[in-house]
Amino acid sequence: MALYTHEACFDHDPGPGHPEAAARLAAVLEGVDDCALPALERLPAPRASRTQLARVHTRRLIDNILEHGPRHYWRMLDADTLMSPGSTEAALRAAGAVCAAVDGACGDGAPRAFCAVRPPGHHANSDTAMGFCLFNNIAVGAAHALSAHAIERVAIVDFDVHHGNGTQDIFWNEPRVLYASTHQEPLYPGTGARSDTGVGNIVNLPLPPDAGSVQFRAACTQVILPALDAFAPQLVMISAGFDAHRLDPLANLDLVEEDYGWITRELVTLAQRHARGRIVSSLEGGYHLGALRASVAAHLAALAT
Repeated sequence: MALYTHEACFDHDPGPGHPEAAARLAAVLEGVDDCALPALERLPAPRASRTQLARVHTRRLIDNILEHGPRHYWRMLDADTLMSPGSTEAALRAAGAVCAAVDGACGDGAPRAFCAVRPPGHHANSDTAMGFCLFNNIAVGAAHALSAHAIERVAIVDFDVHHGNGTQDIFWNEPRVLYASTHQEPLYPGTGARSDTGVGNIVNLPLPPDAGSVQFRAACTQVILPALDAFAPQLVMISAGFDAHRLDPLANLDLVEEDYGWITRELVTLAQRHARGRIVSSLEGGYHLGALRASVAAHLAALAT
């Protein structure tokens, strides 16, 4: 299994007191160390190219992030999303990590990978950075799999507590990509209704506040996993947000780290059945540092099985 990360991802600073702080990445890497996986290959995340970014993002957004980053202090993109002098490099490495992980999984590298990167990505749509996200890392990677490799069906499973509105929007009319999400409703960004189905490739399972392990596992067992089985993906990708944990301060679901281990094991089994075991996972949310560390450790231990 491979781990992609980069020191530049620590340099993205969204402002004082912001929940998406560099300490999150430190907690994630501590969770990686907790696993003590002997066969883990640690690889530096490369920069994403303009060609890779342009498969899902407009030139306007790409130029906005790459050419108009602040030299000092912060630049506000929306009420929740700020750039610092280190944000452009971090965003390029975050998206590049997922593309490199796809190259490895679909080529001669590790069939499974985790991208320990920030900023996160699943709220960014084709032309707008939002919700702490600059580029949509998982979408850039999925589009890369379709364009650069002989992959015809990519499944993206998103268990972040917030709906990945950007990923849904980007692939709304793309039948080669199945997007399946569990998320809290109501909650930011207010999207992800069950009635949102795209061209039959969108599966949303909103959960009410205070839903816990039983409801989450039932939603996955009864809807998400059967949809994935029917789709028979050649590559499984995960928007791995850990903010549905019961300790997370930004939401009200009651998952525990064992739930992340469980769903990851289910996805490993499915990937072995349909995708030659190929899975690429990328960090999204998770804002309680202790819960994030424990959840990442559970996720990686299951991913390595």
